[in-house]
Amino acid sequence: MSKTYRIACIPGDGIGPEVTRQARKALDVAANRFGFSLDWQDYPFGAAHYLRTGEIFPESALEEMGGCDALLLGAIGDPRVKPGELERGILLTLRFRFDQYVNLRPALSFPRVPLPVPLPEGRRLDTVVVRENTEDLYMGLGGRAEGGSLSFSVDARRAPYELKGELALWTTPPCPLAAQVAVSTRPGVERIARYACELAVRRGEDRVTLVTKANAVPHLYGFFEDETARVAAQYPGLKLEKENVDACCYHLVRRPDAFGVLLCPNLFGDIVSDLLAGLSGGMGMAAGGNIGDGLSMFEPVHGSAPDIAGTGRANPLAAILSGELLLRHLGEHEAADAVGGAVTAYLEESDPEGLPFELGGTSPVERSGDEVASRIAG
Repeated sequence: MSKTYRIACIPGDGIGPEVTRQARKALDVAANRFGFSLDWQDYPFGAAHYLRTGEIFPESALEEMGGCDALLLGAIGDPRVKPGELERGILLTLRFRFDQYVNLRPALSFPRVPLPVPLPEGRRLDTVVVRENTEDLYMGLGGRAEGGSLSFSVDARRAPYELKGELALWTTPPCPLAAQVAVSTRPGVERIARYACELAVRRGEDRVTLVTKANAVPHLYGFFEDETARVAAQYPGLKLEKENVDACCYHLVRRPDAFGVLLCPNLFGDIVSDLLAGLSGGMGMAAGGNIGDGLSMFEPVHGSAPDIAGTGRANPLAAILSGELLLRHLGEHEAADAVGGAVTAYLEESDPEGLPFELGGTSPVERSGDEVASRIAG
């Protein structure tokens, strides 16, 4: 009997529904070819739903999604809604509720996709950022004060622990101030370091590069270094290398293919992964996954692009490649290989006009999705 996976889907805002439709098409074709099925569970959350109902993300939907095998997300964000309102209410809610502690961001070079920094002959870009996704400055701990005195409570929950406390700060003489607290814990660092090491082993590599800044921020990132070194020592034959984040960015723009697995604290991973997206051909080719031990979420990282929504100019390849990550997460590796191979074949075989607008062609989003799906079918 074939296996059925329940997949939650939030198409979201802007071009989200357009690119998600093409990703679903590709995944359904792959599922049919390799003998399993996808039971799509659709959810309406995003700007239109919020403006119509005032509801961002009800608890009942979170409970339902917890029973799914994965989540495909299109894009979140709309100029009619205050910046951050939907992103915090949907994206961060999902990441923290389901403890998606890995943000996975592959950066690959593809045929016919121009790179801003050309690679040496015979070389290709195949780097992956493993970003810690639940700690560091992104825990939302902080505040602002106009009168020189600031205090706030700390109350954060992650799967391995609860963090509680009080912080009080003041200036003499009084002046406006702001504070944002960054936290790293042994359980938090240990699990992301282990994920990075195991990924490097699966990729057949002999090193993991930790992106750090312990020379300037010794308590926070020195701790991250120490805990990562303790984990990496458990993997014989795997070397842990360290690069300060500024030096790492410098090396990337000179030799984008210089690294394999990059392990990053949350803040640095956010920055470095977008740099690599630019170096590998643009956001329209950038897939992403938010992975944990429960529900994991897969999404293109290009945002909702409301300026081109409805024009047919959206590039669906990042969404389709995010679907490839989703299939790999489910353990359907043959199907995932077929999806990734179909994207490569489409780019290799199409005439220039047949490529997405972002890549210099004139292919509407639907046609690009059809081209990929036909190659998955075989």
